[in-house]
Amino acid sequence: MSSPSVMFVSHGGGPLPLLGDAGHKEMVSTLNHIASSITRPKAIVVISAHWETETVTINTQSNQELLYDYYGFPEESYEIQYPATSNLELGQRIEKAFKAHNIAVQHEQQRGFDHGVFVPLKIMYPEADIPVVQVSLKANLDPEEHITIGRVLKEALNEDVLVLGSGFSFHNMQAFRMQDSKEANLKNQAFEDWLVDTCYCGELSEQEREQKLVAWEQAPSARFCHPREEHLIPLHVCYGAALRSADAYFSATILGKKAGMFYWRES
Repeated sequence: MSSPSVMFVSHGGGPLPLLGDAGHKEMVSTLNHIASSITRPKAIVVISAHWETETVTINTQSNQELLYDYYGFPEESYEIQYPATSNLELGQRIEKAFKAHNIAVQHEQQRGFDHGVFVPLKIMYPEADIPVVQVSLKANLDPEEHITIGRVLKEALNEDVLVLGSGFSFHNMQAFRMQDSKEANLKNQAFEDWLVDTCYCGELSEQEREQKLVAWEQAPSARFCHPREEHLIPLHVCYGAALRSADAYFSATILGKKAGMFYWRES
């Protein structure tokens, strides 16, 4: 079986990318460019920073509802629609693969897609005509376990599917408010450079690359950029689903901070 294409995106702040926010213009244009330049998938499996469960859970919700998991935004942000269908057969295939690896797995069909799902997809594929299945993060946020989750997805999926890790390569909420802080910006850049060197550098062996990702806390300014790592861990799933250096890297300034996106074409 051929391997799926894989993409890690930085999805911005809440619904702001869909509301014309100036701080997200580069992000929106970058996602539009990516969507127009990569192979259009027949289905999308999303791993969002905004869904954590004790056991890996697969969401094939069929009611086409959204989970507006944010607060304090304009009224129109709670009226956003993204009526994507799901794919029960694909969800069952993923579930079977996890069970084959003795990984506990659950099924969910009622939870709406959170903004880590519908924000980037509404930008990339606004017609909502590609089936979507969501797979949760494990609440322990263990990097090695999430690389393994990616490996299982790689085995379960073919080249018609896009694995989309939806997070943020920089996620320090206080630092977003310090746009003019030279120190914060230097730390942001140092960690972004480390990510590029780790995920996009072809000179590393895969053992070295995986070791660096597992030990990500040792990277420059790692804990400044990710006080809590839920927005980084989808990248580990993506790496597990690709198991090689990325084919493309995209950079965008989002809310005044450098943020990265990585793409692995199908193989």
